[in-house]
Amino acid sequence: MVVGAFPLAKLLYLGVRQLSKPLANRIKAGARRSDFFRNYICLPPAQAYHWIEMRTKMRILGFRGTTIKPLNEEAAAELGAELLGEAIIFVIGGGCMVLEYSRQAANSRRKEEELTQTINDLQTQLGELALNTETLDAKIREFNRLLLSLPTASSSK
Repeated sequence: MVVGAFPLAKLLYLGVRQLSKPLANRIKAGARRSDFFRNYICLPPAQAYHWIEMRTKMRILGFRGTTIKPLNEEAAAELGAELLGEAIIFVIGGGCMVLEYSRQAANSRRKEEELTQTINDLQTQLGELALNTETLDAKIREFNRLLLSLPTASSSK
């Protein structure tokens, strides 16, 4: 008994998503060690995220004109590394979704093309059968005309 094709692509996508978490953790650890990575990659998004978050919270609470202190460098580096790790996981997950969607779309397009080809083949066969039917009908009419024009044995006596 054959059970359908094994969803190898789905298993591959799941494996990539599972590997993305340790990859993100490794990148976060590298971000904590490297000054360049910390100062130019992690700190700016972390400070922006902190500023937007605190600004939103203050507006919700009704404090409009308060100033927001930036995070200290260690906290900002940690937050930036976390944001980077989550962004990597999000991008990999989104990429897997896009690949799965394109795979499904390609399968759907292939099935539609096969169906269109089948319909075209059936229409061609139907046309050929109609032509054969008309030809046979014409031959039958000709045969009947010839039969009616032959003198019969009873009329000659």
